[in-house]
Amino acid sequence: MLALAASALVVNPGFAYAQEHEHGSMPGMEHGEPAAPGAEPLSFTHSREGSGTSWMPDSSPVFAHHFMAGDWMLMLHYAATLGYDDQWSDRGSRRVTSTNWVMGMASRPLLGGQLTLRTMLSAEPATAGGELQLPLLLQSGETYAGQPLHDRQHPHDLFMEVAAIYRRPIADVFGIELYGALSGEPSLGPTAFMHRPSGMNNPFPPIGHHWQDSTHISFGVLTAGVYNRWVKLEGSVFHGREPDENRWNFDFGALDSWSGRLSVNPTQQTSFQVSYGYVNSPEAARPEESLHRVTASGSFSAPMLSDGNVALTALWGRNVAMGHSSDSALVEVNLDLDGKNVPFARVEYVQKLGHDLMLPGDPDAKYDVFQGSFGYVRRFTGGPVVPTIGVSVDIGIVPGSIEAQYGTRTPMGAFVFIGLQPPKMSMGHEHHMSGM
Repeated sequence: MLALAASALVVNPGFAYAQEHEHGSMPGMEHGEPAAPGAEPLSFTHSREGSGTSWMPDSSPVFAHHFMAGDWMLMLHYAATLGYDDQWSDRGSRRVTSTNWVMGMASRPLLGGQLTLRTMLSAEPATAGGELQLPLLLQSGETYAGQPLHDRQHPHDLFMEVAAIYRRPIADVFGIELYGALSGEPSLGPTAFMHRPSGMNNPFPPIGHHWQDSTHISFGVLTAGVYNRWVKLEGSVFHGREPDENRWNFDFGALDSWSGRLSVNPTQQTSFQVSYGYVNSPEAARPEESLHRVTASGSFSAPMLSDGNVALTALWGRNVAMGHSSDSALVEVNLDLDGKNVPFARVEYVQKLGHDLMLPGDPDAKYDVFQGSFGYVRRFTGGPVVPTIGVSVDIGIVPGSIEAQYGTRTPMGAFVFIGLQPPKMSMGHEHHMSGM
């Protein structure tokens, strides 16, 4: 729905291409390639930029509309699905629903560096809200009607990101990066699931989302970092409470949480990060409980066949709260065979606590749950907007001690959908820290 409105603002890709050539191209401007060594030693491609200030592999594909307007480079990203979600088992539910987001970006040179403005919005409060929320077995986190959500995914807020980033090189030795957001993402965890090349076609978030990247919508974030061509070290202060049940507004509060992250891109195809953070009172249902979170991840992305790409991510996240800890692990792959046919898969292990899934008995008891998500997307390329059709099937495994709650050891669900995406950019945009 939101992407349909956004598509009306899309510029002609041919105009964007003409603008690139009108402004001239430089060696190293091919998609996913760095600038020529020595010319711009602290530059990197737009394909490296993930959610917030996170890094992705330089060879990641970019799906966007883009054009130049004077000194400004403008880009439009979006993704939307509309379909029927049916989650079986005694805890399952079903509904017609839509997942969606749209992000606009504007970048220009400023004071020897580069300023980037970003706004990311979602209509999910209208399309995936209400009593059922987004049915997803074994998911947990946040609340509805004052009660913790379980076996459902909360919708994203209208304001997913409203942020500004400024980067500037210092004597071609290192650069500084400053990020401020009314709504945005601190330096904690990997690139958020919907932006990772390995997970971007999967319409549902991981069931370990609240162990890994749930802070990607934080209302109030300040981040500062230093970087060179391959390494970045950054730290953030942010508001730790997760969004409330009113998904249409900003939920400002004290900058009461902090995090730090080290990112490394040793090759064009790889990106790694480790991060640690303290999150103050994240859950409204347990306001007395704060947590420490540690994550580590590695991503790989590389072209394959004629117009395809293979992307993989391995991710571990741990929450430590009130004297106990719980772990999550994930491996996901997106196998774009030819730009049109895209199978994907995600396999997860999460230690869910009794209070996460609202199970009877000890609220701090741990339950080892597994889920595999397997799907396929067909992209109909050739026009300025890319329609898609797809299906995703999730298969869970729960321990025998909670089988009675689900009525099975293997709760399952499926989502059949149509969608919209931008086309894949054929050329990368270099972000030169000393100016575009």
